[in-house]
Amino acid sequence: MDSGVVRINHGSDVSVVRACSNDDGTDLLAIAGEHSVEVFRVSPPISERIASFHVGRRITALAWSPRSISPSSSDEWAIEITAAALDFSLHLLTKSSTSSENMFAFGGGLSGHHGKVNDMCFCGGRDQDNARYVATVADDKMLMVWDLHPALDISSEIPSPKRPIGTDASSSPRPRPQPTAYVISFPHPLVTVNSHQFSSKEFLVSDCRGSIFLTDWRSDPEQSEQGSWRHSSVIELVEPHALSKSLMGISSQWTGFAAWRQDNIDIVGATYGSRFSIWDLSKPQGGKPLQTSISFPEGGHQFRWCPTSPDYFAVASHCPTKGAVIHIHDMNYVHAHPHVITIAPRPHRIRDFDFMARKGNPALAVAYGVEVVVFPIGIE
Repeated sequence: MDSGVVRINHGSDVSVVRACSNDDGTDLLAIAGEHSVEVFRVSPPISERIASFHVGRRITALAWSPRSISPSSSDEWAIEITAAALDFSLHLLTKSSTSSENMFAFGGGLSGHHGKVNDMCFCGGRDQDNARYVATVADDKMLMVWDLHPALDISSEIPSPKRPIGTDASSSPRPRPQPTAYVISFPHPLVTVNSHQFSSKEFLVSDCRGSIFLTDWRSDPEQSEQGSWRHSSVIELVEPHALSKSLMGISSQWTGFAAWRQDNIDIVGATYGSRFSIWDLSKPQGGKPLQTSISFPEGGHQFRWCPTSPDYFAVASHCPTKGAVIHIHDMNYVHAHPHVITIAPRPHRIRDFDFMARKGNPALAVAYGVEVVVFPIGIE
């Protein structure tokens, strides 16, 4: 694992690492820790920091905007990321070739989440609205879809302090309108949210008890008399083993993590406890998975599809007894022994990981401790 390896020391424990999947940003990598978010341009064997945002709180989730463009792709490059902090606040982080770092806070107070924000993503599809809406899910059982560019400025209805005599109101810039949120509540705490490049109206939402919901967030709630999550759910998938454990009250420290295969809108993968499962939405089977197998007997924590070799997916565990280890699986041979990659010995553990989207040999960005290592996985 030495050839083509890039190592980045963040300076504090890394909590989130997220690679940009935009066609013009495949070498961009965002790293978040105890206080800040840093953006790197990764070109093995070197990396270059191109932006740094001091949020002042630990980051729990990140998402890349479709507007982001790498300096490698254009002289008119732009960085746009949303971040969620441990105090439930949300932040829009921007920088471009013509402007320095800027942070815009939103979603605080009564208008936002009241539990840890576990995941976020921008709207799918390929129209201009995909950079306008960002979805967040949290322990408070709510999916919130935020309009980052609302037509109505709700903050304009709030009385502002009187200006000192002699100041010109037109001389000060008008504050940016606060984003508004469309809220869908669910029965249990939510873990992940995914969008798809082929759909602008649906999010894939997983909860901690074994259910995954394909949610049409643009549906009209007034057309249904049922609960909020029911009227908007197109399909509900279940992981029977995890669901039965939760119904029997058997607690587990491992929570669900679902991912949507980006080249095929019908394929969904997830890990719950020791098992990972694959669903094919074109073959519903009553919501049961098409294939199920075991990756980490002690419990898996994260599941991600490889964007450049889409039959491959990776599962990681948070358990420190095995060290920082990732298993690479092939969807065509789910019961075969995985390709095992050991990043660091115990007591290290995987904090987060993501696939880089650049063409060529698939590469992983893996966070453990204060370090992120980017390396090719060497599968054929």
